[in-house]
Amino acid sequence: MSKSSTSKNLALQKFKSNFWGVSCLVFIGLIALAGIAAYTWIPDQSQNANQMALNIQLKSPNFKVQVIEIPHPNPENNWKSFVMGKEKSSEIHPIISYRFSKDSLYYIPYNEEGKTNLVEKVIPLQQFLEINSKEIEAKNIYTKTYLLGTDQYGRDLLSRLILGIRISLSIGFIAVFISLVIGISLGAIGGYFGGKIDAFIMWLINVTWSIPTLLLVIAITLALGKGFYQVFIAVGLTMWVEVARIVRGQVISVKEMQYITAARALGFRDSRIIIKHILPNILAPVIVISAANFAAAILIESGLSFLGIGAQPPTPSWGTMIKDHYAYISLGKPFLAIIPGLAIMLSVMSFMLIGNALRDALDVKN
Repeated sequence: MSKSSTSKNLALQKFKSNFWGVSCLVFIGLIALAGIAAYTWIPDQSQNANQMALNIQLKSPNFKVQVIEIPHPNPENNWKSFVMGKEKSSEIHPIISYRFSKDSLYYIPYNEEGKTNLVEKVIPLQQFLEINSKEIEAKNIYTKTYLLGTDQYGRDLLSRLILGIRISLSIGFIAVFISLVIGISLGAIGGYFGGKIDAFIMWLINVTWSIPTLLLVIAITLALGKGFYQVFIAVGLTMWVEVARIVRGQVISVKEMQYITAARALGFRDSRIIIKHILPNILAPVIVISAANFAAAILIESGLSFLGIGAQPPTPSWGTMIKDHYAYISLGKPFLAIIPGLAIMLSVMSFMLIGNALRDALDVKN
């Protein structure tokens, strides 16, 4: 067995022995799967979980109400609906009571006071896929449970929370990827060649480093425009600095090693020496900083969404959910802001603990 394989196996064993690191990795894996397959199991499978019912807004967790569901005449059952949700979703009407009369369904809408003497509303039976009252009663009238309650528009909070996973994890992956590509490239070039090239790259790093991260992200976002993908690019373009500094320092210490001198003596090109011989030996600190950057990306995206320049409504985002409901903390509905806040906290903490576990596992001194 080679020395490299032995080191990898030792690092893997050390990581496996770290309870918090493994637990957080499993947690991230589970929520990632939940977010990817969200539209196959969340209660509200409409696009962006945007099914509104204003008469049940701001309800507490485990709220139950009887509803009438009116299916869309042309339901979607294709791959797009499983990935992006159903654009043509059914309508729901929370009710207190209902009755059938000839070819119509009469119902009294749900209200806070539970009044039953309100004006009835009517739905023609032709709007249902079945026109038999017993079939409609069996398939389209049921008790719906909102496990985490509803938001200010009467939308299912659980469904939007789960879909928010997609925003947070995808921005982490893409932003970290962009930061790695830029940071590793500039750091390796500056550290390997030195001289004026290194001086210019260090000047660029220091200038970028001196600008507050959130301010720089806001400036880039405003320049690129508000939107989902613009946030990915903006966050990625601000996170490469730490990667570049670490890679540069590692390359400077490694390029004087004997095996690098031997590679030069054999006439290998500089690009091959950097890619084949230097970078594989300095990946440990890069992996650790990537985990920390993943956590930072989630926080930055949440901050941008809170400020209104991140993911735009109706796209569900944890930061947007806090922005829409933080005022309700003092109005007796703190769960509306606390639940997405806990989701952000648990995700960030998990990535930080994974980073700590990787640091311990990849530390050759231990």
